[in-house]
Amino acid sequence: MTLTDDKLRQIWTDTKVIACIGASPNPARPSHYVSQFLRERGYRVIPVNPGQAGVQLFGETVVATIADLPAEVDMIDVFRNSAHVAGVVEAALAHLPALRTIWTQLGVQDDAAAAKARAQGIRVVQNRCPMIELPRLFGSGPV
Repeated sequence: MTLTDDKLRQIWTDTKVIACIGASPNPARPSHYVSQFLRERGYRVIPVNPGQAGVQLFGETVVATIADLPAEVDMIDVFRNSAHVAGVVEAALAHLPALRTIWTQLGVQDDAAAAKARAQGIRVVQNRCPMIELPRLFGSGPV
């Protein structure tokens, strides 16, 4: 899938519930401030971090694993090293029936995992940041 601006806009328009894989409670970390940005734009953001499970973050309880996420998650936003993307994609495909989009942050890419997800009908965006893309596509207001 070629990622035109129209296709990117459609992804953000369709998305309702995002799981932040690698969420951090540290406000200086990108996984924290990008997730907070998404929440402020009207998305439900559920943090995933085994070391923080049970803690409240972004108005949600942090879960330990992808398998612990609610079924309605339709996007995962991956803040993990590229070496971990394949495992994240495998778990997401196995446990998230409503999954429509896998998004990986700047510098995070695994073409083989992306191909596997696309073969299952999942939209994949790699090496991009929502804090850059959303304002570029929609301006400063909510999506």
